[in-house]
Amino acid sequence: MTSLADLTTMRVGGEPTRLVEAATTDELVELAREVTADGDDWFVLGGGSNTLAADEGFDGTVLRVATRGVERLDDVDGRVRLRVAAGEPWEDLVAHTVDQGWSGFEALSGIPGSTGASPIQNIGAYGQEVAQTLVSVDFLDAETGEFVRVPAANLGLGYRTSVFKRGRRGVVTAVEFALVDDGGTSAQVSYPQLATALGVGLGDRVPVADVRASVLALRASKGMVLDPADADATSCGSFFTNPIVPRQVAAALPSAAPRWPVDPEPEARVVPLGDAPAPPPPPSSGLVKLSAAWLIEQAGIGRGFRLPGSGAAISSKHTLALTNRGSATAADVAELARFVQQRVSAEFGVVLHPEPVLLGLSL
Repeated sequence: MTSLADLTTMRVGGEPTRLVEAATTDELVELAREVTADGDDWFVLGGGSNTLAADEGFDGTVLRVATRGVERLDDVDGRVRLRVAAGEPWEDLVAHTVDQGWSGFEALSGIPGSTGASPIQNIGAYGQEVAQTLVSVDFLDAETGEFVRVPAANLGLGYRTSVFKRGRRGVVTAVEFALVDDGGTSAQVSYPQLATALGVGLGDRVPVADVRASVLALRASKGMVLDPADADATSCGSFFTNPIVPRQVAAALPSAAPRWPVDPEPEARVVPLGDAPAPPPPPSSGLVKLSAAWLIEQAGIGRGFRLPGSGAAISSKHTLALTNRGSATAADVAELARFVQQRVSAEFGVVLHPEPVLLGLSL
């Protein structure tokens, strides 16, 4: 039996009780109906890049999605519409769209995993996220057994979350996107680090191929591109999400702590004398996003840190990644993750939450 270590980028995890694989959408729908109806525990696995599986394996059925295909639909409102099979590797899809000169995915280059997982996590990087281009998902609802097409507006998309992460169970079979064909020109560059790498200003547009190349270089410098020759790449990528906390919690942190208001600043408005007063700005959530990497580093955990005798370590390139140095067990990774959580909580009173799905274990 194939182990979950063979199917995940962290390279840890034991065998599932049962493993089934779907190579076509029809097979996926049929297997999904069978697996979700038989009463046993089940788990859907795509590229395995966002999963930490227990050493004991999984007491249930793993449904591996290996479907492929990118279909161009009729363009709508000048946008290129694509329906993509859930098992299509995300990086292959991004490379294809950049080669075509379409924008919308270029800053999401180098992210491992499958396309079907992209709306579940609402993946994002360098100023782009899937929510900006997502139209709908084709979905087999495990509770009702119905096969439905769910519009993006009904998916509750947020920072690294969706309704699927908040309890709606089922299987994504295909995803529809709308991209922009602007002669090979990117969307506005909105991430400072990317703008610096490109040598342009925020809001500028450049060739999509240039954005992709810069993002791949940035990710590789952080060990965030799959590479068998790089031990730092044997990971789940960023292990913790950037915490979102009340404004008063952020205010208690050192002034050097990076922070970003969750709500954008309201636009300034000039009202001529005698005119009716401007309406009040929309209410603020009062929430602030913090840098998990900064919190970890300032809690005394640096790059390359490992617990004595452990096969897991913090990446030597990026503090947010927990890596398998070749001999790690899932227990090693979980122990290191707990240690990081405890140190950050003790130092700053902030709880870090894991980004990957934990299969058969908890922190």
